[in-house]
Amino acid sequence: MDIQRYLQHIHFAGTPKANLHTLEQLHRCHMLAVPFENLSIIYHQGIHLTPAALFSKIVEHNRGGFCYELNRIFALLLQQIGFQVSFISGEIRARDGTFGPPFDHMALVVTLDQPYLVDVGFGDAFLTPLKIITSEQQPQASGTFHLEHDGDYYSLERRNGDRCSHAKTLYRFTLQPRQPEEFNGMCHYHCTSPQSHFTQKLVCSRPTENGRITLSESKLIITQDRQRKESTLHSHEERLAVLRHYFNIELNVQAA
Repeated sequence: MDIQRYLQHIHFAGTPKANLHTLEQLHRCHMLAVPFENLSIIYHQGIHLTPAALFSKIVEHNRGGFCYELNRIFALLLQQIGFQVSFISGEIRARDGTFGPPFDHMALVVTLDQPYLVDVGFGDAFLTPLKIITSEQQPQASGTFHLEHDGDYYSLERRNGDRCSHAKTLYRFTLQPRQPEEFNGMCHYHCTSPQSHFTQKLVCSRPTENGRITLSESKLIITQDRQRKESTLHSHEERLAVLRHYFNIELNVQAA
């Protein structure tokens, strides 16, 4: 993998080193540059998880992806720089309070002076890695994050306001190291099953320096300085134009 081209693609400046400062910079740069999107699923392009395929899609063709793609290629980058990286299994919390099955989500743990939760493939979450500790709140621009520990599981919670606001659990995970291939079954499910939300609705989203831009089916949602603006798209051509303008994604596809 061409590390320099990858670093240029995510607008990382400087010489990467296996330390916390570089990890925080890389995570933030990746989140700002590479969107969370399921276009390959919606337009039946297939998901290919080899390092060469991921590099071609994300770096050479300026695309994004979902957790199994984004965290996998980010782990390769970190490992080549010299970080100690483990894949971990996450279980997404549904609206009814239940959790998905094991391998529902792929995240990473990077061990430096202590373990850090690294995740560039969840969508609207933290911009820089989180300490895997339960003793403190960890505020970021996208909310205040906190980890709860129960048995083998850590639960990732976010509050969007002050400490008194409601905490939303995003997902839970264990620290058991996993092999990337263990996620292939759930990746296939999310790519193909009518029950998977990834096959049901198009999404393309990325944070900005002061908000977020999201295309959700026919809705364009732009949040800037906590001000939300929503507009409706009326054609496939408008959707392609939004992808081109806001995400620099060129798609030569027919309407799904």
